[in-house]
Amino acid sequence: CTVLSRLTSLPAGKITPLQAASLWKRHFEENGVTEPEQSSQYIIAHLLGAKTIESLEQERLTQFLSREQTEQIWKLCTRRLSRMPVQYVIEEWDFRDLILKMRPPVFIPRPETEELVELVLTDLQMKDVSADAQHTCLEVGCGSGAISLSLLKSLPQLKAIALDQSQDAVDLTRENALRLGLQDRLQIHHIDVIKDAETLLRLIKPVSALVSNPPYLFSEDMASLEPEIFRFEDPAALDGGKDGLKLIKQILTLAPQILSNHGRLYVEVDSRHPPLIRQWVEANVHALQFKETRHDITGRSVYKTSSHQHQHSNQMKSFLSFSVNPLLRPSP
Repeated sequence: CTVLSRLTSLPAGKITPLQAASLWKRHFEENGVTEPEQSSQYIIAHLLGAKTIESLEQERLTQFLSREQTEQIWKLCTRRLSRMPVQYVIEEWDFRDLILKMRPPVFIPRPETEELVELVLTDLQMKDVSADAQHTCLEVGCGSGAISLSLLKSLPQLKAIALDQSQDAVDLTRENALRLGLQDRLQIHHIDVIKDAETLLRLIKPVSALVSNPPYLFSEDMASLEPEIFRFEDPAALDGGKDGLKLIKQILTLAPQILSNHGRLYVEVDSRHPPLIRQWVEANVHALQFKETRHDITGRSVYKTSSHQHQHSNQMKSFLSFSVNPLLRPSP
């Protein structure tokens, strides 16, 4: 690879951050890497202790890089060249007002999921969680912990329980909770909600909110994912089965037994899912009442109900919420 060999042979003191960013942008473009300019700039800014190139002073951008800095930039950019997502390359990413540690193959939180958090926050704030330490939120499929940790940071009296079928995700959520000082209000469990439903029901007392960004991609769509996704992220966090509803149906089924009488379920889903989910819930989970569907900022939909809300995600996303009908709620 001519450009790469040229770069690796460059001695320290011969290239500035701006020149390096331009060089790697071109190299990414030549090799079909998505978002080539953003990729090179994020990596170089990270190595210089900043979030973005724009936030650095012009003087720093025009100073020559040291040999150590040059070697580190080349090392990380080479990882990006393999199509590793930038979040994994720099090992961290922002979600709302949090900086989260990132590590493959744990699912990378998407910007649209911040809207799901806002939806849950709005409802919990209406319940005056700040004045009631008894409110608890359960997250199914916690990944890096983005949703639970965002809720805990915004609501100091809230407690949360986070579950994931992946030990890697459980470990990363625990690490992020410790880094953010939120570990005392968060329980984390390694549980497969489909295989270990009885264990879950024994473990969980009724909660005020059940939230999930579950795997909701249709299996047939997995083959069309970008290399950044299918090579590095856990397919179990993406593939929702033939109709994208495998885990979602399980969450909906368990929700009436997990939610308190005034609890809600929140779920992120594919934009094709809302009518399918409403129809399925009406036929199979009579204790759930549909409340709301919202579309994300790109026009995708979101479902919401009075006691529950659940979510799937696809390339187009919706948010659904549901509530529990106390008269039809199963006895403990």
